[in-house]
Amino acid sequence: MDKDFNMLFYTLLMCYGSCILAQFDDSGFEEDIYTDLTDFELDIAPRRVPRQVRAILTKETKPHIQELSIKTTIISRYAFTAVSCTMLNRHSAAAEGVFHFQIPAAAYVSNFTMIIGGRVYPSEVRPKDKKVKQDKEADPKPKKKEAGDTSQVESDVEVFRMAASIPGRNRAVFLLAYEELLQRRLGYYEQVTSLRPMQLVSRLNLDVTLVDHSPITYLEVLPLRNGKSYTSAAKTPATAAPPVSTVIKQNKNVCKVTFSPNIVQQAKITTNGNLGDFVVRYDVEREMGIGDIQVLNGHFVHYFAPKDLPAVPKNVVFVIDTSASMLGTKIRQTKEALFTILQDLRPGDHFNFVSFSSRIKVWQPRRLVPVTPLNVRDAKKFIYTLAPTGGTDIGGALQTGASLLSDYLAASDSNQNSVSLIIFLTDGRPTVGEVQSPRILGNTRSAVQEKFCVFTIGLGNDVDYRLLERMALENCGMMRRIPEDIDAKFMLKGFYDEIGTPLLSDIRINYTEDSVQYVTQHLFTNYFNGSEIVIAGKLTNQSAESLHVQVTASNSDKSIVLETDVPLRQRQVETEKHVKAAAAQAQGSGAGAGSKVTVPGSGGSGVETLESVAADFVERVWGFLSVKEGLRSRLRSQTSREREDHTQQATNLSLAYHFLTPLTSLLVEKPQVLSDGTMALAPTQGPLTDEAASANLLSDEGAEEAPLGSRHSSVTKTTGKAKKSHAKKSIRISKTSADGDPHFIVEFPLSKLTVCFNINGEPGHVLRLVSDHKHSGVTVNGKLIGAPAPVGSHKQQRTYFRTITIVVDQPKRSYIEITPKKVILDGQDRMIMPCDTTITVESGALSVAIVGKSNVTVTVGGSISFVILLHQYKNPAPYQKDHLGFYISNSKGLSPNCHGLLGQFLYEEVRLAESPVNSTDRGDMRTSTMLKVKDRSVPVVPKTRRIYSGSQTVDCWFAKNNAAKLIDGTYDDYVVSHMFDTGNWPDGTNGA
Repeated sequence: MDKDFNMLFYTLLMCYGSCILAQFDDSGFEEDIYTDLTDFELDIAPRRVPRQVRAILTKETKPHIQELSIKTTIISRYAFTAVSCTMLNRHSAAAEGVFHFQIPAAAYVSNFTMIIGGRVYPSEVRPKDKKVKQDKEADPKPKKKEAGDTSQVESDVEVFRMAASIPGRNRAVFLLAYEELLQRRLGYYEQVTSLRPMQLVSRLNLDVTLVDHSPITYLEVLPLRNGKSYTSAAKTPATAAPPVSTVIKQNKNVCKVTFSPNIVQQAKITTNGNLGDFVVRYDVEREMGIGDIQVLNGHFVHYFAPKDLPAVPKNVVFVIDTSASMLGTKIRQTKEALFTILQDLRPGDHFNFVSFSSRIKVWQPRRLVPVTPLNVRDAKKFIYTLAPTGGTDIGGALQTGASLLSDYLAASDSNQNSVSLIIFLTDGRPTVGEVQSPRILGNTRSAVQEKFCVFTIGLGNDVDYRLLERMALENCGMMRRIPEDIDAKFMLKGFYDEIGTPLLSDIRINYTEDSVQYVTQHLFTNYFNGSEIVIAGKLTNQSAESLHVQVTASNSDKSIVLETDVPLRQRQVETEKHVKAAAAQAQGSGAGAGSKVTVPGSGGSGVETLESVAADFVERVWGFLSVKEGLRSRLRSQTSREREDHTQQATNLSLAYHFLTPLTSLLVEKPQVLSDGTMALAPTQGPLTDEAASANLLSDEGAEEAPLGSRHSSVTKTTGKAKKSHAKKSIRISKTSADGDPHFIVEFPLSKLTVCFNINGEPGHVLRLVSDHKHSGVTVNGKLIGAPAPVGSHKQQRTYFRTITIVVDQPKRSYIEITPKKVILDGQDRMIMPCDTTITVESGALSVAIVGKSNVTVTVGGSISFVILLHQYKNPAPYQKDHLGFYISNSKGLSPNCHGLLGQFLYEEVRLAESPVNSTDRGDMRTSTMLKVKDRSVPVVPKTRRIYSGSQTVDCWFAKNNAAKLIDGTYDDYVVSHMFDTGNWPDGTNGA
């Protein structure tokens, strides 16, 4: 295969000659002096590497990037991106490897992991400490942990940067994951991947997998976008071809794009590794009516983008900065954009211009004029005469523009169904008139009075973007940045194109009352052509057959009402289908057969399969939108109390979903490298931190009091009115449990026997552990995740419980969802609490006590208690995953009719019996121990099990064969459809 590829490559070089490698000498193929390139692991033969490329590689002093792999999977507009960067330190001395990667400014980093010297260094998201900067300045000593840095450099991009020492002759792998909800602008979505490794890369691979519920109607891969032109409105030639080595495969609902230039092809583009942006644009078919609703695991997302509607007339006032700083290129490009925008105004529109510096000028005082050829000609004359001079009176200009619009709207001849906007552009800060931002904002709010929207544009680097962003948010608009050295003409025109065609106003989207909760923004002032409205929320009743959706809006001179009943079960099945398709397609782009696509995760090993992440994509869309909404609400808060509430709410959501936001920081433990270039020995790590392990040490007597909750931390702020306090009380735990791989242990108090068994489940399956829905109203379900088995193990894989949900239907439906990282309590109020805090929360009949990084105790009505152990690994092996252990502490409130893998044994009596068995061909007899359960006989053998994080051992009778005949029915009878399933036991039994 390599020989064929080399021959093909050589043939291409001979055919195309200097047009392929014009910037390199032909002598690059001479056999004069070849330095060994084995370490670089190139994807082409070293003999085929031109001399100049060879020189660049061999002269590198910093660690070389052997492989950069970027895999993006887009599921219904929500993009998961996993970046893997492998660096090689070719030298004997330790060297600093710097990983930096540009991510879209709208995206959130969801995890980062380093693997250096064979050890895993996962990250941890924490609330941002206001004193961190001061502490770092005051204490120059190196820290064990360092925060990942995301610094904003452009309007639409941020840079994630992490540096770490790489031992001599060793490798480091950096794994970064980020998520983003793609926004529809100008009729398409745009997925941008930055390819700027700042050096030539031995193996560079980019895979973009697109799976959508709706058919894909438009797909385009742009040429690499260099420089800083990040605007989605950037013009591209109609005949522009995709970058070299790009492969596109597309069918109705699935598309795959790959880009894998070898090192010579990279050098042809640039030798400094700054390739540019790889841009994929696409759009999907629109459903008529209320739009597309997708349902998954108790959450929904609603995409609404109507088409073929007449444009709503608009009233627009352009407020343009003409201060002295606009002199030169800025004012020239602004004028060019305004000339073009004037041509796009429609006959039904009304408009005016305000220019401001130290003085304020109005083109047509005290009125807005209709769009006519004469008025457009006169407006162009006014724009042409604009001359930059003086200071910047931002407040006065906005007051003037708002007064023009307010007076026009108050007139009897104005169109009451029209859309009114101010488009405000500046390149500086207020220097004349009112210069205090809070007063400017307050005056603008008073002048606007929620009658129209303000859209703000900042041009250059000397702009108070916080002021412009707040001004837009407080007045139903948007803010756009235009970097200093970008052609502002195209960005201004592109921004106007986004908002220049309003189709609907006063949009309200309602759902069946009491069927949904925690819905993101569902009231919108305007809907513009080519955009999309996205709403997400939680379903309160997952067993409901349908969800009634109603959309009301105004269009021109009429009102629109759209409504329908959405079949929830059907949508759940359809969403699951295309999530599986996305995982399968991404899997197909793996390195080979049997390979698994992984992304950095919050699990112990720092990686998770894409399938496990994508399975919750609808909930993650909700979390993503909720964080965005919380940050916007925080920014436009009017009081410090209001700001603090929004800050805490957004922080809690950021922690729950492991998002790196302006309110959180990402901490990563770094390896210690000795002076001789080798790594320091790592301390022996157990599955828990020392503190967490000590908190899990329970009494040797299985039912004795155990002091859980001895440590304290600050109480994390949550939403709602539930009572919160520090967790201090002790609890009782029995041996009845499901922990580890998972190993099940059941105590039979009436029989004074302990029985154990294993369940070899499938990753992704949800198992019913306790089922007492009809009587006490309690149901417990657990979701399995998979992990590779240790070397030498007889198993092909391990499974663990990653999520446990406790659903309570009496006296009112509520639930608790527990993962190794967060606890969600949805009772009287909804709260999301990180598992690294120590806190007790009471909500109605429910009580949740968290001991940070140790365990969670759930009490229902005082007579039912469950303890969930948190197994968290610091530097895990590949087969170790963060997981949960489930223990029944108090079962008095559960009824004798309780069922489930554990619940069915709580009120049973069993006994042991000896049964004769033929042992040889001669007919010799021996006895075998049998466990009598109901009318069944189950062969058992004595075994010893470790429980409570290994702090205790239990002697038990082990039932083989996946608990066959021990449990009622078969394994499949305990697999349920979702985490909140409360269906009844199907009454299956096994024969004796």
